[in-house]
Amino acid sequence: MKAFVMRSYGSPVQLALADVPQPVPAEDEVLVRVRATSVNPYDWHHLRGEPIVARLMGGMNPRHPKYAVLGADVAGQVEAVGAAVTAFQPGDAVYALLEQGGFGEYVCVPESGLTPMPKNLSFEEAAAVPLAGCTALLAVRDDGRLQPGQKVLVNGASGGVGTFAVQIAKALGASVTGVCGPRNTGLVRSIGADQVIDYSTQDFTAAGPEYDLVIDIAGSRSAAACRRVLKRDGTYAVVGGKAGRWVQPVGHMFGMLAVAPFASQRMTGVDLVRCKENMRNLATLTGLIDTGKVKPVIDRSYPFAEIPAAVTYQEGGHAAGKVVVTY
Repeated sequence: MKAFVMRSYGSPVQLALADVPQPVPAEDEVLVRVRATSVNPYDWHHLRGEPIVARLMGGMNPRHPKYAVLGADVAGQVEAVGAAVTAFQPGDAVYALLEQGGFGEYVCVPESGLTPMPKNLSFEEAAAVPLAGCTALLAVRDDGRLQPGQKVLVNGASGGVGTFAVQIAKALGASVTGVCGPRNTGLVRSIGADQVIDYSTQDFTAAGPEYDLVIDIAGSRSAAACRRVLKRDGTYAVVGGKAGRWVQPVGHMFGMLAVAPFASQRMTGVDLVRCKENMRNLATLTGLIDTGKVKPVIDRSYPFAEIPAAVTYQEGGHAAGKVVVTY
């Protein structure tokens, strides 16, 4: 089969299209023919091996890439099943959140990690959901503990995670304010935000304490500054931050941890990597999508042969919604 393989840390040009052995499913695994994937910061952080502090903390191998084939999001069709698999059969439309491996034509997924695709989405749309959608669900529902009638601000509302966070918060009955750049204010309104702040003309941290939850995806302001707009019993949830070679976005998380002991508000970091409920959360997202409460937002779609270009574009940080790849 064909796959984009990474043999050393570097830029997207390090991704080389190669022939690799097609995986064979174990007795509890499903072989999926990948029809679409998407690109996430998670992918290009592992591609570049950055931030370098993550190598020292064990999140990445110090010298060589942890994964040969990137790609955490997969949507496709069941090609074959292991002897112990009972929930799926060849031809089923499925999607999954993987540790990595989606930048290839086939991938093996444990039966326990696979979910039927939403009935009203194409493979392209479904591939946009897993990582960004599950991250947003954790930020809003679990770490954010958002309740109906509360007010939430999403800093970075027009990106992959942000577009899901806005919609999930609205589905849970919240009043949502989205922060984004001037060219994306219309998009953020269209997906349900009650108010939109253009960060180029207004500092969202200058307002008084009014939000029950601030979800910080962009990392454009410090935790101390974001506290100013939180109610005394509010929650500040960090998802990411600006990228950097050495420390960022990990440094933004450290900043939150430094402020937390002195804050009356809850301050927490959203950690999808250590989450054990990804399949259940993906099923929850499927329900929200099937009922029309959530819909993935796609900025651009690339063919499989142009995965390096898709990674380059996503890494630029200006995508409105998700960058997807079709096979």
